[in-house]
Amino acid sequence: MALILYEDNHVIAVQKPHGMLVQADDTGDSTLINEVRYFLKQRENKPGNVFLGLIHRLDRPVGGVVVFGKTSKGSARLSDQFRTHSVEKVYWAVVEFADRAVVDSGIVKQWLVKDETNNTTKAFDHEVSGSQYAETAWSVIKKFDDGRVLVEVKPKTGRSHQIRVAMQSIGSPIVGDMKYGARAAIQLPNGSTALALMARSLSFDQPVTKERITVIAEPELEVFVK
Repeated sequence: MALILYEDNHVIAVQKPHGMLVQADDTGDSTLINEVRYFLKQRENKPGNVFLGLIHRLDRPVGGVVVFGKTSKGSARLSDQFRTHSVEKVYWAVVEFADRAVVDSGIVKQWLVKDETNNTTKAFDHEVSGSQYAETAWSVIKKFDDGRVLVEVKPKTGRSHQIRVAMQSIGSPIVGDMKYGARAAIQLPNGSTALALMARSLSFDQPVTKERITVIAEPELEVFVK
């Protein structure tokens, strides 16, 4: 069972391992939502189906905080917060810095077009047909001796592959992200691959009490610490 980071009557937040699907795809591999649903069913000894609302997703190679709704009310109100961007998302990434002047922070503003055929996203510095505006703020946390850099990333919008493309755009692809320019993949013991990218924290309003909740995940991959 994935590590439970926070739970109340309406919400459960867990840490998704790198390389695990959030929901089912054509591979038929195990999924986070089914694992959490089965855990709740067994723990509460429920004879029927257990409700678990899918609110948001992380790409399979990405780890970190994922929040589910345990009730229809909780799911609807959490979904509203994601839609209105009142949820604060903070990511950590380890990036490859190219031979360039390294600055400590920046904001990437671009227009993104998703190619559904090959599941990639292309960035433009101006609006084009079918594009969506994306804004990504980043700042350096730590510089490693081998030239890699740990950065904190705060996406202001929620576009597909937004952080991955933003880091590529400044010449600093995320470690392991060969789709966007990294030099090598990160292989996991289960045969899948990972990115040095994690949803470090998620802040949202509790659906009923409106208390501001911040859920924090700890890094699982060694690349984040050395």
